[in-house]
Amino acid sequence: MIFHFQHFLKALLLGLFTLYFANLHLTGDISKYINPKYDFMSKMAAILFFILLLIQITRIWSEKHSHHTCSHNCDHDHGNSHWNLKRIVGYSIVAFPIITGFMIPPATLDASIAANKGFLVGKENSQGSFLMEGAESLVEKEHIDIYSSDVDDIALPNENYLSESEYDERFRLLQESETIEMADDMFSTYYGEINDNPKTYAGKKIKLSGFVFKEKGFESNQLVISRFLITHCIADASIIGFLTEFDGADTIQEDTWVEIDGVIEVGSYDGYELPILKVTSLSVIDEPSEPYIYPVLKLLGN
Repeated sequence: MIFHFQHFLKALLLGLFTLYFANLHLTGDISKYINPKYDFMSKMAAILFFILLLIQITRIWSEKHSHHTCSHNCDHDHGNSHWNLKRIVGYSIVAFPIITGFMIPPATLDASIAANKGFLVGKENSQGSFLMEGAESLVEKEHIDIYSSDVDDIALPNENYLSESEYDERFRLLQESETIEMADDMFSTYYGEINDNPKTYAGKKIKLSGFVFKEKGFESNQLVISRFLITHCIADASIIGFLTEFDGADTIQEDTWVEIDGVIEVGSYDGYELPILKVTSLSVIDEPSEPYIYPVLKLLGN
């Protein structure tokens, strides 16, 4: 029997990728990288890696007496080619992400990332419309049919799929309730509506949770109760949140997760009109197991 080291190395890499994806799903850490609606696709990728691994394992050993003659124009690899710089670079490029994946534990996005990405408050109140339009465009692209046999596969991983009637009912509650509950599944929609029409909601009570972010130039009584909004994956994450005011805000450290009750008032920041939350009660909480929020996608047909 002849041992083919390069085929073994390929099998090892495929095995590591399979193990890595499986571990992400078993621990739930996959949600720290991608929108849950892509959970099914990620599982399929793990299965594909496993199938390729099984195929590759059969190539590691070959009969010693077996012989294969190649022409001068032969361009495929038998697994025993000599190492060269090009081959080393190729293997290194493939190995790098899986090595870093195992060595660097997944971490939740925090205020330092928010500072680099920039806060969306005070940008001519355009972010609310952007969020609403973004959600609608995703619906149009996906053409989700509630009666399709594929809905179970798509909708279950992501609880942010709502029927049109459910969505309309939740939006009606925002407009009619005296106290606005900023639930995770409607956070981006409610945020966009309140930010676009702050005078409509002025005087209403509000309850929400998020992590503390402070922008340079804030007063000692100002901070932002923030959440990271993810459309597809971590790379497109954007920070949204409400400017919040209360005495003692300067004693709350960035990245602290808090839950507040407050009242919506209309104020200004950097010359732009926006909603400002006046805190009536605040409590420090643990970071939730699902710290990110996602756009609402409506199921068509109901």
